[in-house]
Amino acid sequence: MAMSMTSSISRLLAARSFRTAVVSQRAYRLPVYHFLFQRPGRVTTATITRARSIATTRDEPAMAESKNALPAEKVEACCSAPDASTQGFIMQQTMYRIRDPRKSLDFYTRVLGMRLLTRLDFPSMEFTLFFMGFANEADIPKDEKERIKWTFMQPGTIELTYNYGTDSDDKFEGYHNGNKEPKGFGHIGLSVPDVYAACERFEKLGVNFIKKPDAGKMKGLAFIQDPDGYWIEILSANNLAKTE
Repeated sequence: MAMSMTSSISRLLAARSFRTAVVSQRAYRLPVYHFLFQRPGRVTTATITRARSIATTRDEPAMAESKNALPAEKVEACCSAPDASTQGFIMQQTMYRIRDPRKSLDFYTRVLGMRLLTRLDFPSMEFTLFFMGFANEADIPKDEKERIKWTFMQPGTIELTYNYGTDSDDKFEGYHNGNKEPKGFGHIGLSVPDVYAACERFEKLGVNFIKKPDAGKMKGLAFIQDPDGYWIEILSANNLAKTE
């Protein structure tokens, strides 16, 4: 078995109306929160909602006129209908490396409400994998082998990878969260029934916020950080469905 069973989050860069969006190479290098409450420009709520990585500045041309933009017809041309052989494929996991499993397990269970689905220990290679996800306790198999199989059939899990010793190494500065230079990975997102109620609870629990629900141009959406500084978007499907 490989040292880490990783998967990556595919970023959806589609917008209903490309003419209302603006893009530049500089915009792609900035995280979405930058535009939510630092760079108002001409970005509309609908544009941000439907094109999470598209942003605007006042001194840049419209996307329809930009040489850097990928026209809608070319986007469509890049996409293919799913092949029949991919039937049954799921987005199963996203992996982070974590510094201290005590802090991370506490955060993902007590703060976010996930459960520990299973753990896999590799002592000879000095790492452990913790698989987290939203599940009813009654649905988790008691048998260890069945539990492992069941875990790898669940969509949207988080694989926390703990390399032994990072929690006690004073010289270890922590992992890159993707939102510092050079930027790459951005965040995961959690859909909740009520963003404001969720964030009020997070605040009471001492969770660190990147963006609170009423900060910036887009209301009702927040970004928090886990113990390693990874970003987590807090959103409501109902709120986004109402966005015009």
